[in-house]
Amino acid sequence: MSTLLAVRQCHEAPACSAWGSVDLAPRALRDLLGSYPTGVAIVTTRAADGRNVGLTINSFASLSLDPPLVLWSLVNRSPNLAVFRDSAHFAINILASGHEALARRFADPAVPDKFADVTVRETPEGVAAIDGALATLVCVHDHCRTVGDHLLLVGQVVRVASQPSEPLVFHAGRFTSVPARAPAVPPSQPGDSQP
Repeated sequence: MSTLLAVRQCHEAPACSAWGSVDLAPRALRDLLGSYPTGVAIVTTRAADGRNVGLTINSFASLSLDPPLVLWSLVNRSPNLAVFRDSAHFAINILASGHEALARRFADPAVPDKFADVTVRETPEGVAAIDGALATLVCVHDHCRTVGDHLLLVGQVVRVASQPSEPLVFHAGRFTSVPARAPAVPPSQPGDSQP
């Protein structure tokens, strides 16, 4: 059967036309997208008045290795939109499994000073790096663009730091973690001594 004939028959069959859902209401779509596990990060920058600004994100992704580019997005109604849009640098602090309280703190708009009692190190670029983060990527703000109801921000990585840890993960509306993989054990070779 040719591919064209199979496609034509599928479109004519009642079962094929009912495949999937066309319910793209924001809540239904958000629930569906929540089935995709993501890492959790805090993005930080410095406002023009010198104060540190940070918020929790899970919209972070690698974009390119050469040049080293990453992207993340921020909802257009965020009170921090202008600060990040106009920033020269920002840092993506990838959180470790023990950082759930920190993630919640930076996600809570009711917390007036998210950095109070949080240990940070200032990078040479002048942005806050969260102490204990699994990894931190300091970026030059390359460009941004409004896409739908979000501002998409692209940064070129200029400095990194990392430490071994398990990542904090967000999945199905809750925080969780992924256990570290055990190191691969090479297969035994004939003549190897067994303990």
